[in-house]
Amino acid sequence: MKDYAKLWLAYSPKKNNRECGDLKKIYISGVSENDKIVKNAVAELKAGLKAMLDIEPSIEYGSAGPDIKIQNGKDMQDKEEYTISIKDSGLEIAAKSGAGILYGAFDILRTVACEESVEKAYAAGKTVRPSNPLRMLNHWDNMDGSIERGYSGESFFYENNEIVIDERTKDYARLIAAVGINAIVINNVNVKQAASYMITDRYFDKLAQLGEILAGYGIGLYMSLNYASTIEIGGLDSADPLDEKVIEWWKVKMAEVFKKIPTLKGFLVKADSEGRPGPFTYGRTQADGANMLADIVKDYDAIIIWRCFVYNCKQDWRDRKTDRARAGYDNFIPMDGDYHDNVILQIKNGPMDFQIREPISPLFGGLKKTNQMLEVQIAQEYTGHQIDVCYLIPEFKEILGFKTYCSEKDDTVADIISGKTLGSRFSGIAAVTNTGNDFNWTGNYLAGANLYGFGRLAFDTDLSAEQIAEEFVRMTISENEEVVSAVLEILLPSREIYERYTSPLGIGWMVTPATHYGCSVDGYEYDRWGTYHRADHLGIGVDRTDKGTGYALLYNEPNASMYNSPDDCPDELVLFFHHLPYTHVLHSGKTVIQHIYDTHFEGYAQARELAAKWDSLKGKIDDAIFDNVKERFERQLYNAREWCDQVNSYFYRKSGIPDEKGREIW
Repeated sequence: MKDYAKLWLAYSPKKNNRECGDLKKIYISGVSENDKIVKNAVAELKAGLKAMLDIEPSIEYGSAGPDIKIQNGKDMQDKEEYTISIKDSGLEIAAKSGAGILYGAFDILRTVACEESVEKAYAAGKTVRPSNPLRMLNHWDNMDGSIERGYSGESFFYENNEIVIDERTKDYARLIAAVGINAIVINNVNVKQAASYMITDRYFDKLAQLGEILAGYGIGLYMSLNYASTIEIGGLDSADPLDEKVIEWWKVKMAEVFKKIPTLKGFLVKADSEGRPGPFTYGRTQADGANMLADIVKDYDAIIIWRCFVYNCKQDWRDRKTDRARAGYDNFIPMDGDYHDNVILQIKNGPMDFQIREPISPLFGGLKKTNQMLEVQIAQEYTGHQIDVCYLIPEFKEILGFKTYCSEKDDTVADIISGKTLGSRFSGIAAVTNTGNDFNWTGNYLAGANLYGFGRLAFDTDLSAEQIAEEFVRMTISENEEVVSAVLEILLPSREIYERYTSPLGIGWMVTPATHYGCSVDGYEYDRWGTYHRADHLGIGVDRTDKGTGYALLYNEPNASMYNSPDDCPDELVLFFHHLPYTHVLHSGKTVIQHIYDTHFEGYAQARELAAKWDSLKGKIDDAIFDNVKERFERQLYNAREWCDQVNSYFYRKSGIPDEKGREIW
């Protein structure tokens, strides 16, 4: 059986690609051969070319520049840039740092693995500069080994409240470095129990060891921090960010932490949200809390990443004015410009919580003076639990391309998080990761496309979803053209198909409470979380216009006017912004109720087509891969049918309006 747990590092034998003197000579210039990242890059090149082409390349080192330490900040992109060119019947990789050489090495290996022409790829020289300074994975791993919203086994970082370091640790570093990830947060943002002690000598030795392994692949180590550590482990009775005792405790603690974990790059903090303590407890601002910590860690060239997921989770469902969607904007816009320069606000792509469809957070384009990074979720919490196939890169492309109209140019989300718009020193993109200790890392083999795709897109936002998917298929499943074509036909439309059989027109949250898998139309309708669809016998949707909660007006023009008008609002978001009659006619020419019926029947039918297409690959791909995905499709089809029938029946019973096509609805 093929050891496909190595995913895109499987390095299976290739028939083609014997140009460039058989790649027998690799020149490396601009760096020292003693750099540990360069050594890992060379080892990767030698192992990969030997396995794929049975070539043992000689390595020659050119002139080395000064040793450059990759620091936090915008200059990371310059130092991680690489150039590959043909030189004396070989290839030259030139960069200013070991990380640049590493990314160049993986570029060559990817080209060979995809059986592209090396000569054609590098004949004119190829220079690549990362699109974003920080390209981060956020692990929601708990120290007992569980993973919050994990769908691929247990943690490979933790077991029984201990840190695990083994062969898989290094394999993981290699795996994510190969797609351009340069930072990971290794523990859950909801820091509790043993995780609060990660900043004590109980775990320093193992964390230092882990940090060194990651640093060898250009990956910065970050930890989630318990904001109330002064109380929970420090013996104080306060976590007030302006309390001198609190500040002094953190100064002493951070001096110890950074001395014991020299590779540590900073902390991620979730405060004042979903029961987490924070500065609001003491009448302080979010900026007060973030800046207090940032000022202390600045001496160690470290940063504080402060999550903007702050909202009232004890909302009264009878209250029509309080709007969870507004919370991020209302809590953070008033302090724009108050945050210190080594603070980054981490903003979820939408104002709610990783739904299959929601508008872009108005914080992007609203904040004019503050470092920002985008947070997305490749763990499929609301998009099928890595049971249902849902390739998310097309969604991420839409997010990155969204025009905020915050300036005359460089106004897209991609521009903002790259640092281009605001001239930010600190910015980037993070994903809640989908990995676990399952043999194939992501549970459903096809969910690996989201891990691969996020890294590739974070590194180069100009790549297309199609190109990324094709690379993934060729490197991990098969180079056979028939197989490649079939798997692309499954991956590329899968997000739209999932949306069709689940959530119509921007309405989310119709999921089973707590688990978030499977349909429950009223599951969150009368709860405290602020997640409503407001359906009655006349219509559906939440009024977020100037006559409702006013959320639509938080955007810059012309987006505000577009969202505020039911006639101008895009169909796919119209029920997010408007409460409309079931008979309202959409831009598509369909009524709201007929759109609900049609998309749910279509989505279920299309899910069956995806499963049938996968069945056609039996015998053409590795049996273990085939069986893994087939079993997931069986569960997906059950899920899709339940969504289809429950949603259609619910709204037929609410509205009393029959399906104009006469299909069976219960």
